[in-house]
Amino acid sequence: MAASTEVVILQHPLETDNAKGSARLLHLSLSGSHLMQGETFTDAHWQTLQADRHTVLLYPDQPGSTASPSLAGTDLTQLRVIVLDGTWRKSRKMLHRDPRLQQLPRLALQDAPASQYHIRKAQRAGQLSTLEATCHALLQLGEPASDLQDLLHAFDGFVAQQARYKIDHNK
Repeated sequence: MAASTEVVILQHPLETDNAKGSARLLHLSLSGSHLMQGETFTDAHWQTLQADRHTVLLYPDQPGSTASPSLAGTDLTQLRVIVLDGTWRKSRKMLHRDPRLQQLPRLALQDAPASQYHIRKAQRAGQLSTLEATCHALLQLGEPASDLQDLLHAFDGFVAQQARYKIDHNK
């Protein structure tokens, strides 16, 4: 599936081998996406993210911060969304360890539906898997819905299969 918006996934190293992780599935499903492992972007990573695109970080706004940037009318082919993949605790650590990530304008999800990712525990309502959050962000930005809805539907099947596997192996 091709998205006009470039997606860069920074995956925490402890998520790399997690069989229930959604970042790899997202990366394999979005042509032109980039998946990088690490707790921070290195200088080499940042150099590959040349200033040819407007870059935002998919992450909730901080209390008291300015609102998410208005991206209305932005050419999606000139937009890059950076996504942090890890537990909420680990993603906060990743954010706080990289001053360049902290300086990026944030793209917060608006009216996101409840997560269907029932095989991993969310600490709060509104916490989505990396795949779900990225798909909803791309929909929010105006990417075509059909492919993204198909990907979310396939992800629901993946989650259901994992849940059945867990039930079958706990008997």
